[in-house]
Amino acid sequence: MEPRQPRAASRVVTNQAPPLAGHNVVTADRALSEAVLRHGSAEVLDDLVILGADAGTAEAREHGLLANEFPPRLTPYDRYGQRVDEVRFHPSWHWLMERAVGHGLAATPWEQQADGAAHAHLRRAAGVVAWSQTEPGHGCPIAMTYAAVPALAADEAIAKEWTPLLASRRYDPGLRPLREKVGALAGMGMTEKQGGSDVRTNVTSARPTSAEGEYTLHGHKWFTSAPMNDVFLVLAQADGGLTCFVVPRVLPDGARNQLDVVRLKDKLGNRSNASGELELDGTLALRLGDEGRGVRTIIEMVAATRLDCVLGSTSLMRRAVSEASWHAAHRSAFGGLLLDKPLMQNVLADLAVETEAATALAMRLAAAVDAPEDPHEAALRRIALPLAKFWICKRTPAMVAEALECLGGNGYVEESGLPLLYREAPLNSVWEGSGNVNALDVLRALGREPAALDAWITEVGRARGGDARLDRAVDDVLAMLGSLLGEPGQLEAQARRLAGRMAAVLQGSLLVRFAPAEVADVFCASRLGTSYDGTFGALAGGDLRAIVDRALPTG
Repeated sequence: MEPRQPRAASRVVTNQAPPLAGHNVVTADRALSEAVLRHGSAEVLDDLVILGADAGTAEAREHGLLANEFPPRLTPYDRYGQRVDEVRFHPSWHWLMERAVGHGLAATPWEQQADGAAHAHLRRAAGVVAWSQTEPGHGCPIAMTYAAVPALAADEAIAKEWTPLLASRRYDPGLRPLREKVGALAGMGMTEKQGGSDVRTNVTSARPTSAEGEYTLHGHKWFTSAPMNDVFLVLAQADGGLTCFVVPRVLPDGARNQLDVVRLKDKLGNRSNASGELELDGTLALRLGDEGRGVRTIIEMVAATRLDCVLGSTSLMRRAVSEASWHAAHRSAFGGLLLDKPLMQNVLADLAVETEAATALAMRLAAAVDAPEDPHEAALRRIALPLAKFWICKRTPAMVAEALECLGGNGYVEESGLPLLYREAPLNSVWEGSGNVNALDVLRALGREPAALDAWITEVGRARGGDARLDRAVDDVLAMLGSLLGEPGQLEAQARRLAGRMAAVLQGSLLVRFAPAEVADVFCASRLGTSYDGTFGALAGGDLRAIVDRALPTG
């Protein structure tokens, strides 16, 4: 009897879509490119195209997956038993960070703006949306570093010491004194176990030393972003009340500051990034601003971080819709390409419209940051930032879940990259104030700063007459607001409803003014209609194929 021969390898065509790689993330995103040209210039877009080519490579995708497959590890002690509290990262993390910093996505825009450069924050914002599609987790230390600079401005000497290194385009990891570094990163420690978002209940204490402006901190921080960074902004109770402090990781003499990392958080997503619990016991810190003005001092950092939450969610949306539309364009089922199926077109068009609306509002906010002296832009930023943070970040989980479903079972496995996006999707809605916190911040702006409502009315009014549905929605919001102001007991309970409606109307006004007619039409018909229930793929009409083709990445 002859020995059995091995079977030949199967040559059956699998009919699976190739991975989305090798495209330019910027030029493939027409909504993003057009927004950059609208608020910026061709020169800014040309600069971003270089970043977009880097972000869309198969190499970038692989590093993003590896940084999450091998998350950071805490090393409390070295081999000799000495306390070191170091966090070790996979090389792919450093690859991502080096490029993000090198592309100027950390604090670079603040120095560019100070030097008179135009559109610095717009360029960065578009870059964050594009680059974060490689991997979202490393955006946390990038965002913290960007956000720290406006808060540091409360003390000229401290700002002069730290800002140049935070604004550097050179990534320089490792715990060393500031004088030995060519680049630095920042983190933040606000929340505590008993308080969470209610930071005024913090119990960490600050005790002054004999040196001017120097204190020691004593307490526990429940969430500290990026514990391997070089400097942190921390809130603690001084004699004069809640105060903001600058905490260096390494002291000028080279000694490590007394900062014990108790553990790293085991998080749903954002696994490539380290978030830690810290014990502070004699930790040296420098006061930033006056005692008792901690929230007022750090609020600039919170505001800038909220912008990055909006940008991060917009990036997740764009990556998700790119993956879904790319898959549909290459997968055949039920007698033809999925992209040609009317119901799949409905789903993809709905996802694309959601993404374009997020992009339009995110870039509008970034443009406002580029005009700090303009009263309208400042007032608009005050009201539109919590609106966008509430609405865009809250829309992202459902949107990413729908995009994952477009790939069917393949979207549910790790190799597709969609599970990573899905786990990440809720983060930005929680970070720097959950939905309730931001909805209440909208009420605070409306109640305390009349210019904020005026700015919203002026901004949406610029689209007046462009779409009757939008006009009715604006009138409905003003009527709702008038009714709620007459019933103070209902105002807080309806804060989410009001914030969501105001955000959607603001998005609609931008699309009516700037987006292709088919995009604005579908948005106004769905999001601003009275029958919309939020279900993706239930559009009643419109030029859906044109919308899908606009969102489909090339390459």
